[in-house]
Amino acid sequence: MKYKLIIFDLDGTLLNTLDDLADSLNTALAHFSFPKRSLPEVRHFLGNGMQRLVEQSVPDGTSADTTAEVLTVFKQYYKEHCSDRTKPYDGIYELLTALKENGCLMAVVSNKGDFAVQILCEQYFPGVFDAVAGEKAGIRKKPAPDTVNHVLAQLDIDRTDTVYIGDSEVDIETAQNAHMNCLSVDWGFRTREELLQAGATVILSQPSDILSNILSI
Repeated sequence: MKYKLIIFDLDGTLLNTLDDLADSLNTALAHFSFPKRSLPEVRHFLGNGMQRLVEQSVPDGTSADTTAEVLTVFKQYYKEHCSDRTKPYDGIYELLTALKENGCLMAVVSNKGDFAVQILCEQYFPGVFDAVAGEKAGIRKKPAPDTVNHVLAQLDIDRTDTVYIGDSEVDIETAQNAHMNCLSVDWGFRTREELLQAGATVILSQPSDILSNILSI
């Protein structure tokens, strides 16, 4: 194996969460009589955390206080409905099983609220990951390397023995800031063209490609 530790992004990498995020967002927007957002809009807004998703989704000129209220409604609804239509991408279970059989440690680092990251990883991947971390107050979210660095310290793994895998420009920048290699995937929330523009050096199109890349010498 090339690496001892594989760190995954969650949304758009392991799980297709788009429908549940869009439903929860539009429920919150409708609560305040704001226009709903389309799936392509929500897809484009994802990657920088829940607060940024709501900030980009509310109408221009919305006050900070009202935006905070929309965020609260969004989080409350999403906590109860985060797995209504969410599912792993095809081939993810097989990939994680193969990595575990080959002795890899695995972790999730996401900009999704930590409460949701914990719920989803426990529901879909019980006992699979050695560390799971979402957005928490007081810790800079991606693309800052803070959460990645915390996972490295927690598992006592050197960054040179680690690879970060994600589907967005945020993940590419996170890996750069954490001084580790990055594998980008194009089945998530960004196109291959967008990933190339963001500086992706390796782009994979199916989960089995990840295993092939990590196993190669």
